[in-house]
Amino acid sequence: MPPTPIRVLIVDDSALIRQLLTSLLSQDPDIEVVGSASDPYAAREKIKQLLPDVITLDIEMPRMDGLEFLHKIMTLRPMPVVMVSSLTQQGAGTTLQALEMGAVDIVAKPTLDLQAGLAEMGEEIRTKVKAAASANVRYAHRQAVPRATAGRYVSTEKIVAIGASTGGVEALRTVLGALPASSPAILVTQHMPVHFTSTFANRLDGLCEISVEEARDGARVLPGHAYIAPGNRHLRLLRSGADYVCKVGGEERVSGHCPSVDVLFGSVATAANGNAIGIIMTGMGKDGARGLLEMRNAGLLTLGQDAASSLVYGMPRAAMECGAVQEQVPLDRIAQKIIDECGAPSRRATRI
Repeated sequence: MPPTPIRVLIVDDSALIRQLLTSLLSQDPDIEVVGSASDPYAAREKIKQLLPDVITLDIEMPRMDGLEFLHKIMTLRPMPVVMVSSLTQQGAGTTLQALEMGAVDIVAKPTLDLQAGLAEMGEEIRTKVKAAASANVRYAHRQAVPRATAGRYVSTEKIVAIGASTGGVEALRTVLGALPASSPAILVTQHMPVHFTSTFANRLDGLCEISVEEARDGARVLPGHAYIAPGNRHLRLLRSGADYVCKVGGEERVSGHCPSVDVLFGSVATAANGNAIGIIMTGMGKDGARGLLEMRNAGLLTLGQDAASSLVYGMPRAAMECGAVQEQVPLDRIAQKIIDECGAPSRRATRI
C-alpha cells in the first residue's frame, strides 16, 4: 500500500502566493494540498475540517497576524508550521520570533520576480514541508535550562564547533543561553538565509552571558564569544600564530548548503590540534556528518543531540550512523557537557 500523502493547508492573504505554493507542492506525489485560506479565521475552520499534517503560514495578514495565529495553534493544537516570510531585515526578526514560538522552518519569499523566484525554490519548499511533517513538535512552554556551572578550572583554550539546521534557532538559544561568560570560544554554522544570521546573532547576544556576533573574516576567536556563520558564506577556523581566527568566505554549496556544517567541522579538525569539541544538533539532511567524522578521526570529542530532544533528528542521525558521534546528549544537558569537558583533562577520541 503506498504511503499516505502529507496533507498541507496553505494560509496566505495573497491569491498569487496560494496558487504558486499549491502548484509547487502538488508536484510531489507525497504531498497533497488539501486547502488554502486567506486569513487565520478561515484557516481555523479549515484546520478543523481538513485535519492537515502541515500548515504553511504567512506572517503579514489581515484581521490577525501570523505570529498571533501561530501562538494560538501551538497553544491549542500544536502541529508543524512552516512560515513564509519576506527576505528582508525586518522580516528576519519577526520570523525568528516565529521559530522561537514553535514554527518548524521558514521559507523566505524572494523580493523580486516572485513567481520565478518561488519556482526556483520549489525543491527546497517541498523538502521543508516533508521534513516538517515528521518533526517532533512541542509547544514552546520552555522549561528553564539551568545555567551551566563551572568548577575551579575551565579551559578557554578549547574551541567548540556547533552545527544545526531545522530547529536550531531554539536549540542554540537553549545551549548558548545556559553558558557562563567564562565559556570557551564557540563557532556556529546554522542553516539560515542571508539577513537572518545577523538578526539572530543580535537576538542571542541580548539573551546570553557570552557575547554573540555574526562572524567576520579575520576576526580573532576569543573565549566567552560565539561566532555565527553569515547566511551566505562559509565559516572556517584558522590558526594564525598563537591565535585562532575566523575565515569567512566562499558561496559554493557544500553538502547542499552555504554555510555548510561540513566546512566548519572540517576546518576545526585541521586547525584545532586535538583541542576542540564538535556538536551536531537538530536538522534535516546529512550536512555535518562527514565533517564531524573528520573531527573524531583527528582525536577530537564529538557529540550529537539525542533523538528525543531534536525537532528533526536528521543531521544527528546521519552523524551517528556513520560513526562520527561518540556520545548523544539531550538538549538541556549540552551546555553543562561543554563546561564539564572544558574542565576535564583533554581526551582523545576512540572509535567504537
